[in-house]
Amino acid sequence: MLDAGCGTGRALPPLRAAVGPEGRVLGADVTPEMLHEAATRHPGAADLLLADCARLPLPDGTLDAVFAAGLLSHLPDPARALGELARVARPGARLALFHPVGRAALAARHGRAVTPDDLRAEPNLRPLLAAAGWRLTSYTDVDDRYLALAERT
Repeated sequence: MLDAGCGTGRALPPLRAAVGPEGRVLGADVTPEMLHEAATRHPGAADLLLADCARLPLPDGTLDAVFAAGLLSHLPDPARALGELARVARPGARLALFHPVGRAALAARHGRAVTPDDLRAEPNLRPLLAAAGWRLTSYTDVDDRYLALAERT
């Protein structure tokens, strides 16, 4: 399992528990300081990679699952990154795009409204995922969470 854009590693312990003793968790981030913090806060929870999610140092079809919390809005080229995540995922692998706050609640926190061109809106996300090699299987966008689940085609 890969935590793409793992930051300080907050999700690494639950991901470690989810994969069980035989599973492996990788955490990737482009910021050395974030990876240092993840290693300090959660030692042994994951193998950490200093890597851009759009250029991962992994072979094709390596991963069974990808978790990405809050990643999509930080990507300079979301289509390329989602394609790269698909490259390193085996067919049937799962992708979870997560945020602990829904789009409307998050926009309101920042004093703005949700716009139709929001990449995370289902009508925009579905074709973006499909073009990258993912099939959207579930979509939830409520005040207390955003969760889009997809499967590698």
